[in-house]
Amino acid sequence: VTDQVEDLAQRFKAQVSLIHVVEVGATSAGLEMVPPLPGGAVPAPGELETPTDMGVQQQFLDDARARLAELGTRLGVPEGRRRVEASSAVASRIRHGAEELQADLIVVGTHGRHGLALLLGSTSNAVLHGAPCDVLAVRVGKP
Repeated sequence: VTDQVEDLAQRFKAQVSLIHVVEVGATSAGLEMVPPLPGGAVPAPGELETPTDMGVQQQFLDDARARLAELGTRLGVPEGRRRVEASSAVASRIRHGAEELQADLIVVGTHGRHGLALLLGSTSNAVLHGAPCDVLAVRVGKP
């Protein structure tokens, strides 16, 4: 996705903004929000319900900020046009961020799922529906 964004920005002399939303999910108690575990695993009910586990969420956010800073530097995106947020409504936050930034195009990565995974939906599909501008979905990990 990064290569496509870089190419589009150069071709059209476009201003790029970066938004990364760290997905969080509620535990069975519904009291605490925590991100998925490394590798995308979802915590088992009761597995992450102590106040000290808020550090896990903070670590995910810190890691996302570090990666986005590296990408922003590579693409020449000023710090003021970079955002990292945590939300259980990832697509909604991306659409809202695009609206706030008055974006003309959202470029989002997609894994190109098929079958049941496609029917259940994806973040890129959810971003598309209700987006304030055009959306370009770029396959992640193309063969």
